[in-house]
Amino acid sequence: MWRRDKLAFFPPRKRPIAATHRYPDGNVFYRKLTRDFPEIVRGEGCYVWDEAGRRYLDGCGGAFVANIGHGVREIAVAMSKQASRIAYVNGTAFTSEPVEELARELAALAPGDLEHIYFLSSGSEAVEAALKLARQYWVESGRPEKEAIISLAPGYHGNTLLALSASARPHYATYFREWIVDVHRVPAPLAYRCECRGLDVSCAICSGTALEAKILELGADRVAAFIAEPVGGSSTGASVPRDDYWRTIRAICDRHDVLFVADEVACGAGRTGTWSALEPYGVTPDLMTMGKGIAGGYVPLSAVAAPRRIVDVLARGSGSLMHAQTFSHHPVLCAAGLATVRYLRDHALVARAAEMGRVLHDKLAALLELPHVGDVRGRGMIAGIELVLDRETRTPFPRSAKVAERFTEAAQRAGLVVWPNTGHVNGVDGDILMLAPPFVIEPVQIDELVTLFRTAYDDSVAGALART
Repeated sequence: MWRRDKLAFFPPRKRPIAATHRYPDGNVFYRKLTRDFPEIVRGEGCYVWDEAGRRYLDGCGGAFVANIGHGVREIAVAMSKQASRIAYVNGTAFTSEPVEELARELAALAPGDLEHIYFLSSGSEAVEAALKLARQYWVESGRPEKEAIISLAPGYHGNTLLALSASARPHYATYFREWIVDVHRVPAPLAYRCECRGLDVSCAICSGTALEAKILELGADRVAAFIAEPVGGSSTGASVPRDDYWRTIRAICDRHDVLFVADEVACGAGRTGTWSALEPYGVTPDLMTMGKGIAGGYVPLSAVAAPRRIVDVLARGSGSLMHAQTFSHHPVLCAAGLATVRYLRDHALVARAAEMGRVLHDKLAALLELPHVGDVRGRGMIAGIELVLDRETRTPFPRSAKVAERFTEAAQRAGLVVWPNTGHVNGVDGDILMLAPPFVIEPVQIDELVTLFRTAYDDSVAGALART
């Protein structure tokens, strides 16, 4: 039995009063071991404040997560109410009201026949489960030879080993190549980096026909699934394919019996101005992953959406998806997700993301006057700004200059949070800054974002030029 006098064995440690924290001064194994971390103590709308009282404009929604904004009390209340009733049940034995209700809400919002929702805790887990589901479907359909996965390069789908295998980030292979499986790739439709600049109607990359060539090369009887983000995430800087791209992909997958897995963890849940990023193209994937914005960052929640025609095969065979997760179908996580989805609906925030997205991109276009901004791209409330050494030739800065990293640090000093990414040009070079603010951002705050972006540009790019 616990006694209060046991505390004598563990005397409280005094935390130094400081504006930042850094490894190895404390006990946290930080995500970055070579930088200072301000301690954030509260958030409201588009802003967060650190313990020293400094305000930051959250220009990337954390990691494209905070869509409804920070400090929404309704979500906290929903979580508290559910936790006071029942916090956790074994998903193999029981269900709960928020699980059932959130599944109904998401099925109604999902495109086409994606009516069955499997809940998990992260985007990586959702991708892992979706790809396993694709493989299990073919095995239980009597076609075990269909095992190959095709993805886009550049591309990113998560950090669990199968999701990491589907990602195209060469620096991860440096450490984990022996542990990841072989995934086949076709070039991503990144018009700014394509030789045709997106202007050649017959370009295999920009049209999507490169996928068919890869399927025929491998043999259609071997290919289980093609996975891609409908609107690019950080790996391609919010690249938006041309209008016919996904219809071509859908037709190719149908023609060759390949499951199309749409990874909407980053670009879904209204981020692009429609609930599904695929919605404007009239295309329904065979499987869809969701995450990030479906719970607004209030809890770690993700999901796989699947049609009955796929789930029925498992129901008649093994009886379950071979992807066990302790915290799948978690009542409190789903209560937060349900409250978030209803908040998005009740406040018409997806329509607002479309409206404010047009304002955001109109104002970001002015950044093209800066001599080392090569491209500004995206849709809705997601944007990528690519920085280049030479705009005429699209020559990237050398990786040694660490432009994206230095820009991100300069932006944070100025009071703006952005998301950096590198390596999209050749696996090494290339600098992108991602923006994905909460949908509740106001036009005046977009003006502030652009002003702070310019400040960070002036503070960081000049130094990078001096080092090249």
